Amino acid sequence: MIKFKKFAASALLASTCALLASPAWALLPIQQWTEANGARVWLVESPVIPMVDVQIDFDAGSRRDPAGQSGLASATASMASKGVKAQGAEPALDENALGEAWADLGASFGAGADNDATHYSLRSLTDPPLLDKAARLAARQIAEPSWPADIWERDRARWSASIKESNTRPATVAENAFGAAVYGSHPYGVRTTEETLSRITVPDMQAFHASAIEACRAKVSIVGAVTRAQAQTLVATLLSRLPASASCAPLPAVGEIAALTAPVEKTIPFASAQAHVLIGQPGFPRRDPDFIALLVGNHILGGGGFVSRLTNEVREKRGLSYSVYSYFAGGLHSGAFTIGLQTRPDQAAQAVKVSRDVLARFVADGPTAAELRAAKDNLIGGFALRIDSNKKLLGNVANIAWNDLPLDYLDRWTERVDALTVADIRAAMQRKLQPERMVTVVVGGKP
Repeated sequence: MIKFKKFAASALLASTCALLASPAWALLPIQQWTEANGARVWLVESPVIPMVDVQIDFDAGSRRDPAGQSGLASATASMASKGVKAQGAEPALDENALGEAWADLGASFGAGADNDATHYSLRSLTDPPLLDKAARLAARQIAEPSWPADIWERDRARWSASIKESNTRPATVAENAFGAAVYGSHPYGVRTTEETLSRITVPDMQAFHASAIEACRAKVSIVGAVTRAQAQTLVATLLSRLPASASCAPLPAVGEIAALTAPVEKTIPFASAQAHVLIGQPGFPRRDPDFIALLVGNHILGGGGFVSRLTNEVREKRGLSYSVYSYFAGGLHSGAFTIGLQTRPDQAAQAVKVSRDVLARFVADGPTAAELRAAKDNLIGGFALRIDSNKKLLGNVANIAWNDLPLDYLDRWTERVDALTVADIRAAMQRKLQPERMVTVVVGGKP
């Protein structure tokens, strides 16, 4: 056992060194196909080291939580690690036994949910007997959780306590108010509360799991030392315990996020040393063709750290905040564009005005040629760091899979960034942002 674990650690170290030394990593082709059961697969063969990383995504994120049961998707995903049922000669395993089983295999498995999806992940060495055992154990956790009611009660109590504590922080108050104002009634703006958790039962989780976790709905991303034939065997094993579906009818559509029709301002008193400021609006879906132009534009505006315009105007020139940032959070729907900062409560109004002015000027005029060149150099120069490990490359492949991006998306990324002009950035920003109709939330200061 000790020798095996040392081998696994050595393999992981070798993987990092090999990837850092491989500038052609981004050029490895992505293969894509659909299995007979309907599962769609994206594969990057990387034979450098004997490891494989897998991510399986299902349309079962929090946007599908029923009304009044926010947190159901995350709760359902969390139960994958709490135990599996006994099946035939296979004994039931509780959460401790599962942890020991994965340690013995020198592999890892995880599950979680975000706004859009439930994700299952597997990392294993590709030694055939070990990989087969890892895939079979993962398949049990994906399809056959034991749903222990006592463990759910324990975890719900912990989760509720964490929410209660978080709600004492000004940052949480600001995020909740901002999300509600930007997203309105859309599920992206709904937050999990102690009350919504109290309404989630084991039968609710079982029903949610059965409704969406089906082989025909899986998007499987694989990066590692496996051939297509081996990948097909791996996918078949991972999904083998899910019930077969004859039709795989489309899931109900989720409505889109309404655009803001007027500015919204919320000032919330809070006894804190710093006022928390958020400014923004609905942005765009991740698959939007303007994504790369907006990525580069936002790098110049507020995503580039100390070299951004917002940092220069808010921090460097006026000392209003230690840090200020902006970002787009695109998903299947129009995730928020956000500007965020903290400042002294007596400076909040000035910080808001400066931030709004910087944004308005940037949307109207776009970047300078020098700013654009510097942003391109930074982003293109750092591209290798986005794919310098199996895990990072897997994330990029899963992004391509989930958002139906072209298979050559990574190959053409630097080319597309380098081709952008000042006019491209300005036009994309003007298509997406309306500085005069944004949400502004300030939490802090006296009533």
